[in-house]
Amino acid sequence: MYKRILLPTDGSALSEQVFPLAIDLARQWHSELVAVAVAQPALILPPSEAALTIDVVSETRIMVEVARQHLDKIVVAARAAGVPCTSFTIVSHSVHKALLEAAREHQCDLIVMASHGRHGLSRLLAGSQTQKIMTESSIPVLVLRPPGVAAG
Repeated sequence: MYKRILLPTDGSALSEQVFPLAIDLARQWHSELVAVAVAQPALILPPSEAALTIDVVSETRIMVEVARQHLDKIVVAARAAGVPCTSFTIVSHSVHKALLEAAREHQCDLIVMASHGRHGLSRLLAGSQTQKIMTESSIPVLVLRPPGVAAG
């Protein structure tokens, strides 16, 4: 059905609940899984406006390492299920744009991702990467919400 599935993760509990479902779909469809995490570096403020100095290089390095650890869980689970899986981390300020570019570069024909189901002010403040991807993607997007995760 689908040859290559992009599976974004942010390492959240919700993502960890969804990735076994994505792996199962990939197994059933004989698809390859492309797991990706986006590390968002801190925005740098000019020193006169910043209350403290942030070591952006060290912080980014730590974020990439944490993302790698989350991706390793997916790779191990996918391989245990007999699903071919590659993984990589992207450093970007724009999560949804990075994910869409990754899907294009890796010739994915489906994006499978989780949704927190936020609405209203919570969605406005937290943003919705899933919504942005659904709006801008030229390939199908399958949004999964694990059992027990209420909308809103």
